[in-house]
Amino acid sequence: MKSDTSAAAPTDALTGAPGDSATRKQIRGSSLLLVGRVASLGVNFAVQIIVIRYLSKSDYVAFAYALSLVSLATSIATFGLDRSITRFVPIYDEQGNYGKVWGTIVLAGGVVTSVGLLCVALVYGLQGILGGSPIGNSSASSILLVLVLLVPIQGLDGLLVGMFAVFSKPRAIFFRKYVLAPGLRLTIVLLLVLGHQSVVFLAAGYVVSAALGVGLYMVMLERMLRRDGLLERFSLTSMQIPAREIFSFTVPLLTSDLVYMAMNTSDVVLLGHYGGATDVAAFRVVMPAATLNQLVMSSFTLLFTPLAARMFARGDEEGINRLYWQTAIWIAVLSFPIFALTFSLAAPVTTTLFGERYADSAPYLALLSFAYYFNAALGFNGLTLKVFGRLRYIVSINTFVALANLGINFLLIPRYGPLGAAIGTTSTLILHNFLKQAGLLLGTGVRLFRRADIAVYVTIAAAAGLILVLQLAISPPAFVGFIVAALASLFVVSYNRSALRAAETFPELRRFRIIRLIVGA
Repeated sequence: MKSDTSAAAPTDALTGAPGDSATRKQIRGSSLLLVGRVASLGVNFAVQIIVIRYLSKSDYVAFAYALSLVSLATSIATFGLDRSITRFVPIYDEQGNYGKVWGTIVLAGGVVTSVGLLCVALVYGLQGILGGSPIGNSSASSILLVLVLLVPIQGLDGLLVGMFAVFSKPRAIFFRKYVLAPGLRLTIVLLLVLGHQSVVFLAAGYVVSAALGVGLYMVMLERMLRRDGLLERFSLTSMQIPAREIFSFTVPLLTSDLVYMAMNTSDVVLLGHYGGATDVAAFRVVMPAATLNQLVMSSFTLLFTPLAARMFARGDEEGINRLYWQTAIWIAVLSFPIFALTFSLAAPVTTTLFGERYADSAPYLALLSFAYYFNAALGFNGLTLKVFGRLRYIVSINTFVALANLGINFLLIPRYGPLGAAIGTTSTLILHNFLKQAGLLLGTGVRLFRRADIAVYVTIAAAAGLILVLQLAISPPAFVGFIVAALASLFVVSYNRSALRAAETFPELRRFRIIRLIVGA
């Protein structure tokens, strides 16, 4: 491994490096997915508003209830295999072990389809028992009988997205996931309203649109595999199904979900027990705004794992180090506008979004936003540990952190209510990140920080701190604070353009004079 002196200047760690073009490609692709995700959020929000306004309250609750059960069943059906594909397939592909490449694909597809169909069979077989809806709506069981067909469809969709990520096809993901899917749902909802249809029509429309999307994905995947020469390497005689390797990876992987389940569940249960519905509402109302700090990170996740896995298969630790920190600073900078609004301007944002009655929730938003931004800005430490196969360490820290969160919540929530829950979640996320970062430092070769990138984090901290001081000192009108946050965000991008290498990553931006002034010539 190279000495740390290679990170002494902003351009040294990347210029001329073998993985430089791959890292730039990953950032470009992830940025495209980020744009698509933001656009689809807007369309999906419009769809939700139309559905809420059109359906009766009882029908909407029944539809949402069925969707939540389907979401849970889909998580069970996929069993983490959608995430396993993005690690194992690129590793086996780099090794030229096409028997295991196809064995992994067949195993994942077979398990997800089988478990998904089993869920469908169980719901249809138990429909007599399910006839009595726990939410008091006679249509609930009919809606569930239709929507349960989404379980195998959505499971396969997740696997197909992973396959396109493995072979670096962000445009295909962008079109299917962020253009076609929300477009089909919007069409279904408009037909629902214009045709004065029932909630069962809406459920059937969701299933049909998802099935059409998966069908299109299958066609696109077949063409991609044929074009890349992988389809002709398929052979039943040489296929090897690495079941032990994959399931020994996926089972510990599920403990990562344990941490977030413990936080979300224990917060609500303890707040409801000790404080009642008012405390639960005061805490939960700001959670969606706080988790927006991970919007950029979640958009960059899909393409990061396959590229890191390929570098791991090649033994390119220095390449992983470059990929890790270059991706981390992009996430930190692109997430800064959300962080500035939800942390530094938590008070005006809370009252603007939720009204004066939730003004007391502003400190909870600030604490939670800090935690989620901290989690995002340090990059993909958990994913990188999984790529390196540090499963025992991951399971150990996940279990420890989940138990620590329960202990902190039991200690703080009875005394401090929602503030105790916010402190508990914040401290848990920060502790979890410190432990994951320690694991990287000790077991992967990823350095604690590249010296060239420290200035990025210092700039971000200074800008957020100045906005917070301004807000606390003079409490300007909300629109003034938002303008200051926008200007600070432009400054953060412009000042750190050398570290980001924005002009090299997106050379087409040089055509626009105003953007050229920000990102550099």
